[in-house]
Amino acid sequence: MEKRLNEQSLNRNVPQPIRNDGAGATDFGPRDVIRDLENPDMLISPATDDGAVPNLKFSYSDTHMQLKHGGWSREITVRELPTATALAGVNMRLTPGGVRELHWHKQSEWAYMILGHARITSVDQDGRNFIADVSAGDLWFFPAGIPHSIQGLEEGCEFLLVFDDGSFSEFDTFTITDWFAHTPKDVLAANFGVPESAFADIPTKQRYIFQTKVPGLLENDEVSDAYGTVPKSFTYRLHEQQPVVTSGGTVRIVDSTNFPISTTIAAALVEIKPGGMRELHWHPNADEWQYYLTGTGRMTVFAANGSARTFNYRAGDVGYVPFAMGHYIQNTGNQSLWFLEIFKSDHYADVSLNQWMALTPKELVQEHLNVGPELMNALRKEKWPVVDYRGQSAFLE
Repeated sequence: MEKRLNEQSLNRNVPQPIRNDGAGATDFGPRDVIRDLENPDMLISPATDDGAVPNLKFSYSDTHMQLKHGGWSREITVRELPTATALAGVNMRLTPGGVRELHWHKQSEWAYMILGHARITSVDQDGRNFIADVSAGDLWFFPAGIPHSIQGLEEGCEFLLVFDDGSFSEFDTFTITDWFAHTPKDVLAANFGVPESAFADIPTKQRYIFQTKVPGLLENDEVSDAYGTVPKSFTYRLHEQQPVVTSGGTVRIVDSTNFPISTTIAAALVEIKPGGMRELHWHPNADEWQYYLTGTGRMTVFAANGSARTFNYRAGDVGYVPFAMGHYIQNTGNQSLWFLEIFKSDHYADVSLNQWMALTPKELVQEHLNVGPELMNALRKEKWPVVDYRGQSAFLE
């Protein structure tokens, strides 16, 4: 056994926790080589990493999958990622016709459509209804306490749900079938003005996700409403937004300024091209909850007092940056790295290290960092969210 492990460890395809400066040693013991290959900067941390920064990464692949007739769901909350106290996320898939039953939450629900098409319905506290179809790249937002439903169309759908409470659980929601199942039939009869026999076949527990037929055209599902529709749309077409374009990628920002109903969650959809980097920055108003959509990347988080730690991310991972901690994200692959930055806030805000230095008296910056004209003349007063760290610096109009 020992001989086999030694031979395996010496294989050049097996990474060893040894940095170029000689720090570290070989690992001959039991190990998950596949995991190590996926996390090269966690196995061999940069020399600038130090201190006790907590874990800021969790993968949906490591979560429990709830399988139902009609779809599946899985969640990452503070129980899976203890640092993520502000926000929680649910990844859900619905089959064609699959229904996330009529329900409501104590928390607001923000959603990003990953693929496919879905029909959503809702009614607000003033009896105004909302029925709409959404597709890949679209968002929806339901304020806390507002009832709603989701149903897969044609090829079904997959989406990310984000809630403004890290302790949220998808299984601690109010569902219509659960309420019916736990209400005496004579009370139901009195409430709706029908005989008790009308409730003879109601479910005995919540259905959560269930299968039914694919709904028809949207206009056939529309319900006339004397009170009208909701005054602020519950949906937003993020991919139709004109992005900020820089040498390293693109950024689309959405918050209550352009999606007025979204009063508790702000977000940015970021593309980092190969060789690109989300610049050194921090957020002055909220923790950052991230969801990686495509590609591979690495993020280093600076936690003050000599502490910094680097993490590797790929599609399906969730990242987290506690309030005000400095960080940057590099694309480590050969395709665009797409991810969502999400915040418990009514507005999006970030502070650029580059811009801060450029708008501070030069002499003061030089005295702090002992740098010369080469850096000082390169500082930018304009914010570039994504830069090309291979040397390109032209801002693309």
